Amino acid sequence: MTREQEPNSGFVLYLFPSSRYPAPVDPAKPLPPIAGRGAPANPRPTRTGSLDRAADGDWLDAAEEIDGAAPPLRTTVTVEHPKTIIARNQSPDIGFDRSINPYRGCEHGCIYCFARPTHAFHDLSPGLDFESRLFAKPDAAKLLRQELAKRGYKPAPLAIGTNTDGYQPIEREWRVTRGIVEVLAETRHPLLITTKSDRLLRDIDLLADMARDNLVGVAISVTTLDPKVARTLEPRAPHPQRRLAAIRKLIDAGVPTQVNISPIIPAITDHEIEAIMAAAAGAGAIRASYILMRLPFEVAPLFRAWLDAHYPDRAAKVMHMVQDIRGGRDNDPNFFSRMKGHGIWPQLIRQRVKRAAREHGMDRSFPPLRCDLFRPPERDGQIELF
Repeated sequence: MTREQEPNSGFVLYLFPSSRYPAPVDPAKPLPPIAGRGAPANPRPTRTGSLDRAADGDWLDAAEEIDGAAPPLRTTVTVEHPKTIIARNQSPDIGFDRSINPYRGCEHGCIYCFARPTHAFHDLSPGLDFESRLFAKPDAAKLLRQELAKRGYKPAPLAIGTNTDGYQPIEREWRVTRGIVEVLAETRHPLLITTKSDRLLRDIDLLADMARDNLVGVAISVTTLDPKVARTLEPRAPHPQRRLAAIRKLIDAGVPTQVNISPIIPAITDHEIEAIMAAAAGAGAIRASYILMRLPFEVAPLFRAWLDAHYPDRAAKVMHMVQDIRGGRDNDPNFFSRMKGHGIWPQLIRQRVKRAAREHGMDRSFPPLRCDLFRPPERDGQIELF
């Protein structure tokens, strides 16, 4: 790992060696698959008024002859200092109203990630930038402590893993998520975690302690059991078998854990529903959930380019099924229907998941998380008694 100061920004960048990225003249042009990366292109964002940038000069045709081979694409981590850390939502489609994102962007590189468009608000690409130009919030635990200490704060389950995976590779060094969980464990605040990584086992001491008071629930996402598919679909996420092993270890430690078959991708992973359910049941998962793939904003063209690179034989079929599910569009942004979809395909998938869950005893409800044990942290050096 190398460390650099970004010019004129005050930010500190931590650079990690990564795979080689041949810079194209047209950044929106699909590239050959890049080992260890999910996005096949790095288009500039357009929704926020950013102007596309094109490299100019005939010499670019002979760039490698002049300058040599392109340098490897490196993952950079920029320090961010937000004023608050709890994000709130009023969505009727999800079961929580608050969440924390320890990072921006995600190195797992899942091509289908619905959070990719959020990088456009930083004038960065939802493509390769989203998975290689990351932001960390080292003050997260401190900010959380301040927000929980405010008079009038009412506890409710707080989610980690909604817009970024709190246990992505950089968590190993930064430990931002660990600091957040420490505060929640100390204050006995309910917590929901969704992740694709077995790295959360490092925090199993805190999670097991919280689980004894019904303060935590964990969802491990397993999209496919096929390592070849996983390497292109979610290239830097842990192997599916490591995720299943994490389910077993969490269950053995008393931590309520479910499998999240998310997302289900028509004609790519939908045939694995029953196999994933059986494997998760064998690992001890108490419940199963699923989400149909969503392709908001820039995710749709990126996913289309990924299909052309990895599944050209069925790309048209996949997108036809996606549009059938989404009412004739690549994406349906409307509340209620955006998670469920339209037509016969969502109905069939729902029936298959329910049947498999019954067969494997994974149709139980998640244990309700307690909110009555919350005790505010110290406020201005004084313990909050009331």
